[in-house]
Amino acid sequence: MMAGAATTTGMTIEAFLTLPEDGMRRELIRGEVWEKEMTRRNRWHSAVESRIVKVLGLWLDTRPEPRGLVVSGEAGFVLQREPDSGVGIDVAYVSAEVAARNPEGAYFEGPPVLAVEILSPSDMQQEIDEKIVLYLETGVAIVWIVNPRFKTVTAYRPDTPPEQFNEVQELTAEPHLPGFRVPVASLF
Repeated sequence: MMAGAATTTGMTIEAFLTLPEDGMRRELIRGEVWEKEMTRRNRWHSAVESRIVKVLGLWLDTRPEPRGLVVSGEAGFVLQREPDSGVGIDVAYVSAEVAARNPEGAYFEGPPVLAVEILSPSDMQQEIDEKIVLYLETGVAIVWIVNPRFKTVTAYRPDTPPEQFNEVQELTAEPHLPGFRVPVASLF
């Protein structure tokens, strides 16, 4: 469980969305509200996020319709229902099918194909590990944990050992992002 302990159990995403915006970072994980103080973003986090969005956007432009979407800035996803899990993801690639569900909703209904979390100095390893497990258990095909300090990307896929890419390697995401290749160094 995230630092800051669960405060409410058995909550739905609809009830979760009515909580006040008061400087706390909240996520709904298996019906429990996880909260902690909002992380202050720094310029390195923002720069890496922008670069990842750029390279994913360039890749997406080469794909045939329907393409899906690349989203960022803690984009909201309902990963599962009963118990509900709603999270904000730094950067994600959303399939066209998931993007078309509930187009007026505050959150995407369903998991993204790719979830990217960019580490911040305040992130705790246990929290990151729990998010990776949640993402993979709820259908996210690929999770990238990006470490700006060490200039690495660790890729997680269901039923596969993690794979780490460093700044002298190329990052790929086959078969889920066909043809996607980028030098890891270009993300930093």
